[in-house]
Amino acid sequence: MNKNECMPKTLTLRIEDKIYKIFKEAAKGENRSISNFVENAAYNYLLSDQYVSDEEMNEIVSDKALLKGFKSSLDDIKKGNFKIVG
Repeated sequence: MNKNECMPKTLTLRIEDKIYKIFKEAAKGENRSISNFVENAAYNYLLSDQYVSDEEMNEIVSDKALLKGFKSSLDDIKKGNFKIVG
């Protein structure tokens, strides 16, 4: 392995003040530096499953009960019948 591959890299990132404040508070809450928090958040985001394979999608669209539940949920949202839990 090349020694440069193990060395941390510097990334310049420009963000709005309100986003910076969110990062700052989140980092403080986890007792991390902002840089470490952003690095870990980005890393975890990239490792999470963001996409569905064709096989999974075919399984989803063939599940009539699941689709009925989705439609019912969307109807509830359109009617305002929902509650955001934080």
